[in-house]
Amino acid sequence: MSAAAFALVLTGVLLNAAAQLLIKAGAETVGRFSFSLLNIWRAGLHFALQWQILLGLAFYAVSVVVWILALTRVQVSIAYPMLSLGYVVTAFVAWWLFGEALTAQKLVGIAIIIAGVIVVARS
Repeated sequence: MSAAAFALVLTGVLLNAAAQLLIKAGAETVGRFSFSLLNIWRAGLHFALQWQILLGLAFYAVSVVVWILALTRVQVSIAYPMLSLGYVVTAFVAWWLFGEALTAQKLVGIAIIIAGVIVVARS
């Protein structure tokens, strides 16, 4: 895989991970709420107006364009497994930003993901 192709794949992965983290940050502004006809519209409007959610959706849109460009250069059987690197990024950033647990079991899983991506990328 060329450096440019790898950069496109990695950019797509990072944009996708950033989108997920931004949407989580926007969702945190509401917290948990019970679904009912009385509050679904109010909560939905609140979500729709959160800058983090809007920016996250924009990142998703850009990541789709970048991903399409990547797929013109990389076999999907190689590129798609690299999306799992998004799990690695989001796990560490969620631990740092949101205080989510990063247990030994999760770290073992992350190591397995990284090893799998390396095996697939070298094939």
